[in-house]
Amino acid sequence: MSKKYLITTFGCQMNEHDSEKLAGMLENMGYSEGETLETSDIIVLNTCSVRENADLSFFGKLGYLKNLKKNHPDLTISVCGCMMQQPHIVETVKKKYPFVDIVFGTHNLHEFPQMLIESLSNRELSVHVWNEEGDIVEDLPVKRKLETKAFITIMYGCNNFCTYCIVPFTRGRERSRKPEDIIREITELAQNGTKEIMLLGQNVNSYGKTLENRMDFADLLYQINEIKYLERIRFMTSHPKDLSEKLIKAFGACEKVCNHIHLPVQSGSNRILKLMNRQYTKEHYLQLIEKLRMVDKNIAISTDIIVGFPGETEEDFAETLDLVKKVRYDSAFTFLYSPRKGTPAEKYEDIIDEDIKHKRFNQLLKTLNDITQEKNLLYEGEMVDVLIEGKSKTDETKLSGRTTTNKLVNFKSNSKEGKIVPVRITKARTFSLEGEAIEN
Repeated sequence: MSKKYLITTFGCQMNEHDSEKLAGMLENMGYSEGETLETSDIIVLNTCSVRENADLSFFGKLGYLKNLKKNHPDLTISVCGCMMQQPHIVETVKKKYPFVDIVFGTHNLHEFPQMLIESLSNRELSVHVWNEEGDIVEDLPVKRKLETKAFITIMYGCNNFCTYCIVPFTRGRERSRKPEDIIREITELAQNGTKEIMLLGQNVNSYGKTLENRMDFADLLYQINEIKYLERIRFMTSHPKDLSEKLIKAFGACEKVCNHIHLPVQSGSNRILKLMNRQYTKEHYLQLIEKLRMVDKNIAISTDIIVGFPGETEEDFAETLDLVKKVRYDSAFTFLYSPRKGTPAEKYEDIIDEDIKHKRFNQLLKTLNDITQEKNLLYEGEMVDVLIEGKSKTDETKLSGRTTTNKLVNFKSNSKEGKIVPVRITKARTFSLEGEAIEN
């Protein structure tokens, strides 16, 4: 009987895609995906270091695995991902969680099969963390979660060094994949039924700067737009400082590029943006929003916002609220600032009181949710095209999917996953839409 593996993923889409690669390698070795921790032979925790909550969730999960390992000594436990690129985390794992079998980082994920074989042979803790990034490894096996939607990494690493962010230290410097490798991967997926792709990178807008034959992200989008059978193109994340006029125009020129952009702003205060080393101003950001809406007045815009960065005053927070009201985001990921060991902001003084942080956070959430609700109400009675992703998580009698503007829609239909169907929106909720499929 096939041995089972289970992968738990913390963090962003990049981590999710890394986990798809780990799953692909394990299945190539003869393992099959398990359903529970208790019935698995191999458990992999793929970690994220961007937020404190992810750290706490990881150590909480690792603590639970201690007893599981005691009862199942043949169980193999592997931890990997961004947290493992930090020496103090690796030391903590070695000292407090000696039952872990394999530790590796972000740069040598492709070596996992060999690490596993060695671990099964000697049953000793093995640590494989590269301090520097290596060459990009192509053609790794991938087990994708969905047949009709796929993550495609187009570049690795980050060169921006925002003062609050650990990513440049855990993912390394920017490296772009060759366009021909990206096009080949997407073409093969499209020929096999993939309708939508999500291009991934810490900053996709700076794609191409490390290539011998220079090209930019807009050029890549134009090439992908020509791929037969592909229906939709999405991408994230975009840094505002690198959002070019050429890329903005691609939203109008490339019919397959979805009319949605995730454009993290983090703060509406120029003073805080400077402390964060974001390299743009509130005014520049608002100009970008205006240009995007000149190309497509209905483009959906989402963002990331940090509340309670060191030194944030009531005036700074008011500037953030003002920007939110001006942009009128369709959705946002909001975070309470938490210091990351090894980042410049960790040493910043003037820490914001937790009660003040939470008060501001709640005020921001209410403002954002009110705007989202108002924008969603505009969809009532409208017809939208929805790419079916599967069963609704809130009602098993319904299907769910997304519009080109990334709105989640729940509806009844006889169609199958992967179909793009017209849906009339009947009810708007804050975080989703309800509708009726229009079927022949």
